[in-house]
Amino acid sequence: MTLQYLWLSIAAFFAAALSGAAGFGGALLLLPVLAGTVGTMQAVPLLTLVQLIGNLSRVGFGFKQIKWKPVGLFLVGAVPLCVAGALLFAELPKSIVNRCIGAAILFFTVLKLSGIIKLKPSNTLMVVGGGVVGLLSGLVGSAGPLGAFIFLNLGLTPVAYIASEATTALVMHGVKTVVYQSILTIDPKTWILAGMMGIAMIFGTWVSKRILEKLDARKFQIFVSILLIAMAGYMVIHG
Repeated sequence: MTLQYLWLSIAAFFAAALSGAAGFGGALLLLPVLAGTVGTMQAVPLLTLVQLIGNLSRVGFGFKQIKWKPVGLFLVGAVPLCVAGALLFAELPKSIVNRCIGAAILFFTVLKLSGIIKLKPSNTLMVVGGGVVGLLSGLVGSAGPLGAFIFLNLGLTPVAYIASEATTALVMHGVKTVVYQSILTIDPKTWILAGMMGIAMIFGTWVSKRILEKLDARKFQIFVSILLIAMAGYMVIHG
């Protein structure tokens, strides 16, 4: 059991380093690891608890650069639909939903990079985008790449982008934690494991922030776009 906890904590560190650098990806790295260790039905609530801590650390490290207006608009759509998605969590096949998310991200990211489509930041984009991300996050545990795509269109600096996106994720994970507790029986050991993995995620986030502070904004956006395509392709193939 001790080795299992150590292995999951190491995985959480690297997941946080990836999420802290790109704004997403940690859930996709952790979910298959957790599912193979604690089972699918416990993996999603555990992932939610761990991400709650991980996103809290990202918010804390970049708090001064959070862009509150787009964050607020995003959450207007995200919170109610996140509740709806979480309530439907046990009903829908996760692999099909994940493939649909991956296909949508792949489609829009390629169009954006090619210049065929230009999503201009707007109140409507943030509210509607937040609703879609909230619903899917509740259904499958995380829709980080899709949320990252929406925030990437705001043209923020790396730290502002990471902290702002993490603020929305923090709220959604908090909402899901409450809902999952009401519909699932969460093993007490899950809370202990979540705490250990959460501490590892704080260290991973700190490491990534040190790297982010040295990155050029334009190069950072290209890096995130490439990573989005890779993650989306993985989601389409593996569900």
